[in-house]
Amino acid sequence: MTVTSIAAFAAASVSPPAPVLVSTLPTGAGADVHVYRDTDGSLSSECTGCGEYAWTLRITRGFAQEHAATCLRRPCPLAA
Repeated sequence: MTVTSIAAFAAASVSPPAPVLVSTLPTGAGADVHVYRDTDGSLSSECTGCGEYAWTLRITRGFAQEHAATCLRRPCPLAA
C-alpha cells in the first residue's frame, strides 16, 4: 500500500502560468481596459470602470478597443 501525504502533493503541484498583460487601453471616463494573453493563446480583457470581462479566440485587440471607446464608467476605486 502506498501512502502519499497532502503536503507532499501540494509541494509537487505547480500553478499554471498567469495571463500576461499585453496592453492597456484608456476609456473616455478615465478607466482602463486591460488586455491579457491567456495561457491557451486566447485574449481576454477586463475594464476597471464597469468591470466587464471579455474573452475571444481572435488574435486582435478590436473587442477591447471597441469597449474602451464606448465605456463611460469612471474607474472603480477597488480596481486601483
